[in-house]
Amino acid sequence: MTHRHYALIGMAAPILFWSTYFIMAGLRPEYSFYTKAISELGSVDAPNKWVWNSLGYGITGLFISVYAYGLFRSVAGNAASKFPLIGLVLSGLFMSLAGIFPGDFDNKQTTTMLLHTIGSFGSYLFFLLAAFTYPKHMNASAYWKQASGSTLLFTWLTILFGAWPFLFPSMPAVGQRFIFLFYFVWIFYTAIKLYRQPSK
Repeated sequence: MTHRHYALIGMAAPILFWSTYFIMAGLRPEYSFYTKAISELGSVDAPNKWVWNSLGYGITGLFISVYAYGLFRSVAGNAASKFPLIGLVLSGLFMSLAGIFPGDFDNKQTTTMLLHTIGSFGSYLFFLLAAFTYPKHMNASAYWKQASGSTLLFTWLTILFGAWPFLFPSMPAVGQRFIFLFYFVWIFYTAIKLYRQPSK
């Protein structure tokens, strides 16, 4: 595949995630943007849980993993350090894992909830690995250098919004939306940059 094919897959991931999110949330009047976790759209007792888990987490995660290869090939080439590639590939795969095991929010000691949590947190932690190791490679490229600062800003914003539940305990779930927002802004921004990159 060309770099533009990978870029289109990268752009498709956030589009698929957010379109599925708004459709599924809109079908549930009792679902609260302020207090309900995103994963509760696919919890063990949620209606149409496999629609969310398949599209929102499963396929979206696979798209990110595939995109990761094209992005790394463009930014870093044959660089010795593969941390950015490994991080983003595993971020996508762990997101898919979260979709395979629905969260049980009424009984958080169950195996499915444990595996869902591992998938969720693993996806984010591996994203941080990729996001904090990419700037070194970007700064070595004349084309990608200008993207280094923006991607770091998006990364730090995901971390800062992690403190949201402590600052606004009455609407703790809003912070999670911002974390997902800037995670996918990072993906979409780099995908657009990849698409616009001149062919070698």
